[in-house]
Amino acid sequence: MACKIQCNFENIKPDVSDAQLQDMQSEISAAHEMLVSKTGKGSEWLGWLDLPLESDRVINEISMLAEQMRKDTDTLVCIGIGGSYLGARAVIDTLQPDNGMKIVYAGNSIDSTALANILDSLNGKKFWVNVISKSGTTLEPALAFRIIRNFMKSNPAIQNPEQYIVATTDQEKGTLKPLADKRGYKTFVIPDNVGGRFSVFTPVGLLPIAASGVDIAELMRGAQDCAGAIQNADIFANDAYRYAATRTALYRQGKRVEILANFNPALHYISEWWKQLFGESEGKEHKGLFPASVDLTTDLHSLGQYIQDGERILLETFLIVERSPRQLTVPVDETNADQLNYLAGKTMDDINHKAYQGTAKAHRAGGVPNMTITLPELSAYTVGQLLFFFQKAVAISGYLLGINPFDQPGVEAYKQNMFDLLGKPKD
Repeated sequence: MACKIQCNFENIKPDVSDAQLQDMQSEISAAHEMLVSKTGKGSEWLGWLDLPLESDRVINEISMLAEQMRKDTDTLVCIGIGGSYLGARAVIDTLQPDNGMKIVYAGNSIDSTALANILDSLNGKKFWVNVISKSGTTLEPALAFRIIRNFMKSNPAIQNPEQYIVATTDQEKGTLKPLADKRGYKTFVIPDNVGGRFSVFTPVGLLPIAASGVDIAELMRGAQDCAGAIQNADIFANDAYRYAATRTALYRQGKRVEILANFNPALHYISEWWKQLFGESEGKEHKGLFPASVDLTTDLHSLGQYIQDGERILLETFLIVERSPRQLTVPVDETNADQLNYLAGKTMDDINHKAYQGTAKAHRAGGVPNMTITLPELSAYTVGQLLFFFQKAVAISGYLLGINPFDQPGVEAYKQNMFDLLGKPKD
């Protein structure tokens, strides 16, 4: 088993030496043992560790339904919020398949105009719906699902709406499961021992990903190979653990914000998924790095100034793709009016990589320690590896902080206030 993800820690060494990392080995080993023996905090939520070994039966069932969906229509409405949609969107937006359904995302806000615009785009069209919610009571997707269900009844293109709805939810509990059973929706189960932000390798992520045309068997194979490659507790033999230890060491030195910086617009939703994964896992007990992201080189012309010269509370992780799926070469211009002939013959990838190297060097000199995670190319296999890499890293990182990486008690406070203001009846 091999992990194609390559990590470069050279720009970190002035701040975190190999000797410092070696001093953390006992902590890493303890965190590793808690994870593999399932004895640490939140161990009841460790089902994600075994998901790369998911049975072929589940993958085949999802693939068959996705194929049926694609035969019926060209659009799937994916209703979910947070971990119920970010993993799928990260994979789909990154790989941009052109042989599957158009995926429309609903239920991730309470904005009336956003949902109304979605309904306008679906008017008179046949479409499938995948509603994703473990409890069925999360307000944003529950509202969207009610409105879209009602919209489907008046849509002449859909004769039997129930046949075009798939519910991904709890096996027994919640409000969505009994509704699905009563109305005859096709259902998939969210495992009890997997939290939302770790659910991309369950039907939560796999069904919309498969419907989009991405090969989910390859995605899972990538995750499986990565899982096999990052089992070693040795901090210098396991880049996921070294990444976790490095960011923890910098946190202990006073860094408070980690920026995930990519140089490929397709990776934007990988960053969004990463922010939830790390923010919701680590932000507890007044601890944890704040996860932020930038899309470069775009944001070098806005946030770049702050990164270079602002408060020195930052560390940076670059996410780089070695080879883009499509290549463009700069042509020669006889007049050279734009003075760009010095770039003639170079690919856009060549220039983009120099931009990354120059940025990493400048930020390091400006007091922002940075490390780099490189993917050889964008494929279902490598993206599967990357997602599992980050999941394993955040688990270790959370244990190094001494918190439970798998719960999210803080998200309930705003909900209670909101429900009180809305006059929701007490249970």
